[in-house]
Amino acid sequence: MKTAHTRIPVKTTLLMALITFSVACGYSSPKTTPPVAGAMPTIASLNPSSATAGDAGFTLTINGSNFGSKAVANWNGAAQTANTMFVSASQLTVAVPASAIATAAMVSVTVTNPGTMGTGLYGSGGTLPETSSAMTFTIN
Repeated sequence: MKTAHTRIPVKTTLLMALITFSVACGYSSPKTTPPVAGAMPTIASLNPSSATAGDAGFTLTINGSNFGSKAVANWNGAAQTANTMFVSASQLTVAVPASAIATAAMVSVTVTNPGTMGTGLYGSGGTLPETSSAMTFTIN
């Protein structure tokens, strides 16, 4: 007994390959929107603006504008995440330990508003972190 085989013509095979290739190439990845600039914090004053080397730790008040609720003070470039307290959009306080003022120095103080995650389609959007210009704290 002979078995009947069905043969697919070459033209049909090529047509199917062309359709498959065309459909696969028609897809492009979704466009994402890059993060935009966030609110730029500005420091107007430090209170106190200086300390004496070897003194006890103290609370530094940073006055300015555009402080986000999750803003972080930076002491000589190091983020003081655990020591920064948000008071308002114009004021932060920072617990400065005695070890940070043990020796005479000029310390750079900045404020960073962290970026936010994108919430748009495919996680696009959001804001970039922004850091204020530095203000100098003097340790005499």
